[in-house]
This record gives sequence, C-alpha cells and structure tokens, in this order.
Amino acid sequence: METNNNIQKKIDDTFAAIDAIENVNVSPFFKDKTMQRLFAEKEEVAPAWNWFTPKWQLATLACLIVLNVMAIRQYNSNKYMTNVDEFAETYGLTSSSDETLLNLK
Repeated sequence: METNNNIQKKIDDTFAAIDAIENVNVSPFFKDKTMQRLFAEKEEVAPAWNWFTPKWQLATLACLIVLNVMAIRQYNSNKYMTNVDEFAETYGLTSSSDETLLNLK
C-alpha cells in the first residue's frame, strides 16, 4: 500500500509542476523571422582550390604523364646506366667482390 501512496504523490507533484508553468509571450512575427534566418541565402566562401578547375587538372595530368614517360625512357636507355656506373666508380660507391668479408679464397 505504501508504494501506491508514493506513486500517487509523484503523480500529484507532476500535475502541480504542470500547473506552475506560466504562458510565454512570443512576438507575433517570431516564426517569420526565424524562417527567414533559417532559409536565408548565405554567401559561400570560395574554397582555396577554386582555381584548380577540371581543365587545369587535365593539363596537369597530361604534363605528369609526359614527364613520367620521358623519365622511364631515360632510365631504360643504356647511356643512363653507363653514367650511373661511372658516377658510382668515381665516388667509390661500388663494391668489388674482392673486398668482401665472405671471400674464402
């Protein structure tokens, strides 16, 4: 029986709290002002990459492809490998098989 009294007291307290709420006076144009603010067109800030349009992207891609093709052709040429070998020998960057520690001769 005591739980029923507690529940009834909580219900009465809730209704008393509802009765204590006062009416709020709102401006008659509150809704209109709010709707105007919500749906007003805001000026969009231009992104930093705005100048990088698709035509510039295509031009950049074409330049990178040409540059890569030229680099691959240069790398595959025998002249390039010869120059790299000469550079390595000049500055002592090559290792000969005679100087290894595992040479058991």
